[in-house]
Amino acid sequence: MNARISIEGEMTIYRAAELKDRLLDALAQCDAVLEVELSRVTEIDTAGLQLLMLIKREASSSGRELRLLAHSRPVVAALELLNLAGFFGEPLLVEGEA
Repeated sequence: MNARISIEGEMTIYRAAELKDRLLDALAQCDAVLEVELSRVTEIDTAGLQLLMLIKREASSSGRELRLLAHSRPVVAALELLNLAGFFGEPLLVEGEA
């Protein structure tokens, strides 16, 4: 069974603990693929990026896959700034630009 969740608002240090629990719970409930929809992320900092990296690592180590979907402009900007697009292995698409 695949799982899909959407993150809305900030992915910053102020929400990292909350989002970590939510993402790890979603990962534990899926058998193969966890899809994380990011189109409503309004701000992301290094804590948010580290959280996505943690979830990707946890997914890989448990034989699952993480897919990031519908990257918002702030997410794309952060991934490009830190050259992390290749780490996630996903094309970076901003909603409305394809």
